[in-house]
This record gives sequence, structure tokens and C-alpha cells, in this order.
Amino acid sequence: MNFLKAFTLCVLCLVIAAAAMAQNDGQEVRPSSVVRRPSDSAVIVVVGAAGETEFGRQFALWADLWRQACDKGGVRCAVIGLDPNNGRTDRDRLKELLMQQAGADEERGTTDQLHGQDARATQGRDALATGDRRAGALWLVLIGHGTFDGRTAKFNLRGPDISAEELGRWLEPMERPVAVINTASSSAPFLTKLSGPNRVVITATKSGFEQNYARFGQYLAESIANSEADLDKDGQTSLLEAFLMAASRTAEFYAGAGRMATEHPLLDDNGDALGTRADWFRGIRPVVKAADGASLDGYRAHQFHIVRSAAEAAMTTEQRTRRDQLELEVMKLRDAKEAIAEPVYLNRLEVLLREIAELYESDPNG
Repeated sequence: MNFLKAFTLCVLCLVIAAAAMAQNDGQEVRPSSVVRRPSDSAVIVVVGAAGETEFGRQFALWADLWRQACDKGGVRCAVIGLDPNNGRTDRDRLKELLMQQAGADEERGTTDQLHGQDARATQGRDALATGDRRAGALWLVLIGHGTFDGRTAKFNLRGPDISAEELGRWLEPMERPVAVINTASSSAPFLTKLSGPNRVVITATKSGFEQNYARFGQYLAESIANSEADLDKDGQTSLLEAFLMAASRTAEFYAGAGRMATEHPLLDDNGDALGTRADWFRGIRPVVKAADGASLDGYRAHQFHIVRSAAEAAMTTEQRTRRDQLELEVMKLRDAKEAIAEPVYLNRLEVLLREIAELYESDPNG
């Protein structure tokens, strides 16, 4: 019986893989054509105070890489911090834009809040005002410098800065999945303050006292749409995979320069506010146990994509949400395998894989 179960599970895994690969290769898995649906995600890129001209040039380049990735993936994008202030602070613009994305302004009275931005940012602002704010993921990318005085961590903006506590309050009304990516120095306390259910938090440092200029942001911007980062070869690069490549390249920089590393990126997506370093993964699988029996970090971040594969883009929001839920259940089941009787484990796994296979085989075009 166990052999038959195992064989059935292998077949189901092959069905899932074949369906995804067929769509990614442009092959038809059903008579109807596969349609790439518009992305339901949104990205806000915030460029902080540069301090020096060279830093400003670098930060602008990194922000542009994110914009290019969003263009490639058809993702709505707005950039704050590269335009003239025109009397409005970047802090206020960010706060109002987050309120809009949380759906706090039902009348969309804040849709012109970024009126001072350049044409590309204004187009991004207009795009962010459309769509279901509770559906797709919201990405918040912070590029710049940070500070930490032993108690309060801040991201440096032109004008008033923003603290981790303040950003946490602004994100509280958010019902949609959220990824907060703070690539600045002294960013680790943001992970502690922002960690929570249905959130991915990435920081460039493991401590607020890692205060030197952080290079992680460059490598993450270069990795987010880079097919070389696609470790599981599913035709798309996830936030987890980009994090792993960027962290690896950050470590390589310091090793190659013969310097002691002053930044150690962390990723948290299980809500325990502890974070996981890139060297605690083997491939895309975490190998370090989470505290208090919590699920391991990395699983949720692997479901965030800027540039989706054909199979991913063909799914409806409802299908993708259900698929993500099922995949997380599979991961949790595998993590608990040693504590479950084998027949029970195989039965539960079969139920989950069958439903995933049905989602991939169903016609996304209705």
C-alpha cells in the first residue's frame, strides 16, 4: 500500500511539473490558448537621502532596475525620492500612498498625492490607484541609508526620516500580502518591528549596529528579475531566490576584497521576528529549525514574484491564492513528517497534491 501511495504521489508531482513546464514553454495544455493575466501586485520604491552624490547615483540606478523589472513583469510601480520635493515631504507621500493601498481612502482622494514626481513615477502612481488593493502583494522597497541609536532604527529620507515603529503603524491596516525590503544599513530592527502573518521582511543587516554603507541593495536589484537566480527552474525568480543570490554576491564582495563583512542579510516570512540568513538554506530549502516549532522561513517568500512565468501569469488571483495555501500546507506537512505515521503522512500529502494538480490542469480562461 505504501509503495502504491508513493508511486501515486510521484505521478502527481510529475503532472504538476509537466503542466507548469508546458505553459512556460508556450505549449498548450488545453485546447484554449493560455492568457497572461495582468499582475495584481504593486511595488513602491522609496529612495532615501543619499548624503553624497555618488551614493545618489547608485541609489537611482538600483531604483531603475526595480522599475525595469516591474515593466517586464507588468507590475504597477511608483517611485518616491527621485523627484523635486515641491513642498511635500517624501515621508508624507509614502504614508499617504500606503493608506491608499490599504484601501483606507475609499473615495481615492489621495490619487494625486505623488503629483510632484516625474513622468515615470506619476504613471506608476496612476497605476497604483487601480485594481483590487486586497488582491495581489504589495512590495515596499527601501533604498538608501539607515541609522540606529540603540533604541530606534530609522530609514533616512529627504526631510523627516521614518522609524520602524512608524512604518509598522502605517502597515497595520493592510489586508493584502506585504513584502518589506529594507536594503539600508542598520535595517535589522525593521524586521523585528514589521514581522507578522502574511508578510515577508528582508533586511540588509542582522543588527542595527551594522551601520556601514550596505551593498546588498545593489545585488538584490540585479537579482530580482535575473533568470540565473531561478534555483528551482520553474521559469521565474522568486523573492526568496533573489534574496539568496543577492546575499551570496554580497558575501563574495567582502571575501574578494579581503574585508570583514559589515552586512548580513536576513529574511523573515513566518512571523517569528527572528529572520534567517542565506547560509541557512540549501537551495531553496531552509535547514535551520525555527523557534517554538514555527514554520520555517522562506516558503512564503518563494511565492512572491515580479516577473511571473507563463503558468503563473495564466492563473486567476483566486487560483494562485489557493495554490499558495496548498503549497504552504505541503511544506508544513513535510517539515512535520518525522512526527506523523507514514500512512497518515502519505494520505494527507496525496490530498494536497491532487488539488494542486487540478489547479494546474484547470482552464484559467474559464
